[in-house]
Amino acid sequence: MVRRFTHSLLLCAALLVAALTLPAADKPAAKKDAPPPAKLERKNFTQKVESYKLITDASTKESTKSDMKGQFEMVYIPGGEVTVGSPDTEAGRLPNEGPRYKAKVGSFWMQKVEVTWNDWDMFWYDEQFLKADHKDAAKLGPDAVTRPTNTFLDETYDHGRDGHPALSMTHHAAMVYCEWLRKKTGRLYRLPTEAEFEYAARGGKGDTAYFFGNDPKELAEYAWFAENSKDEDFPEKPKGCTHKVGSRKPNPFGIHDLYGNVSEWALDQYDPKTYENRAKNMLNLNPVNVPTSDKWAHVIRGGSWADKADKLRSASRRVSEESWQKHDPQEPRSIWWLTRMDVVGFRVVLAEEEQPALAAMKPKVVKKSE
Repeated sequence: MVRRFTHSLLLCAALLVAALTLPAADKPAAKKDAPPPAKLERKNFTQKVESYKLITDASTKESTKSDMKGQFEMVYIPGGEVTVGSPDTEAGRLPNEGPRYKAKVGSFWMQKVEVTWNDWDMFWYDEQFLKADHKDAAKLGPDAVTRPTNTFLDETYDHGRDGHPALSMTHHAAMVYCEWLRKKTGRLYRLPTEAEFEYAARGGKGDTAYFFGNDPKELAEYAWFAENSKDEDFPEKPKGCTHKVGSRKPNPFGIHDLYGNVSEWALDQYDPKTYENRAKNMLNLNPVNVPTSDKWAHVIRGGSWADKADKLRSASRRVSEESWQKHDPQEPRSIWWLTRMDVVGFRVVLAEEEQPALAAMKPKVVKKSE
């Protein structure tokens, strides 16, 4: 009995040693995390993104994989101080632009142009991140990113698509896009805070209505807005339309379309007392109202192709509201798309030193009756 037991132990030991000394080719490959992105230098850079979609043959029902590759430019903006809001004497000023407060923002990179439909489609069709109601969604685990549902209207609203700004998505949809981009790149992309947006819009040029002064006569050189956005190539848009991003002159930081084309989502949850509260402080360091699970309200900045010049001022802000979805026939209404709000888009930023609360931030809005 002892001899048999000893023999069994020796056999098990031999098998264990053999398993541990198998050639590398015979072992299952260890799963490796994607390497962290290289530390960025304080200069502009190009962010490359790869994705893929499935194209299904209508007759055979067979799907083939189609690779998608894209890239966008990020512009480095050195941090500094800005007086947020407008003086009482500024033409076109609204009450929600004051009282003014001082803010200091850290250095960051800002997308050179607005997110285009080309960029958006990389996310929308990415088969690595399935819809929440997809039969295999649970297999992706708790860190999976859902993607927008299809629209019941043409999402471009007859504006251009190739090279034109993506538009009419909700604040939540823009947040999820940023989360997707984080997972794709390993970098903490997000929407710009109000303070960052206004700092960038002013271009380091003081506190006049526009970075070039108070007179809007130069605005058409830098922006598409109500006075110049009509395009004979889009006769179905007689009141004006979006234009290809980057087709107007950049501001002093090298950023295009911070004025006009489409208004842009800021990160902040809207609070009517924010300016009043911040004005009590000598200086506000990287101020932000972190988004909550509330679908409304958030702030858009910059003005659009449909706005008059006063809505494109650096301090101008508009607050989102439920009426922006009044034409949505769904119940509950979509958490992804606005309806007939073809003036709203977004761009992304990347902080050089991210705040912990923003580094850990995730979209929190869920679909429910309002």
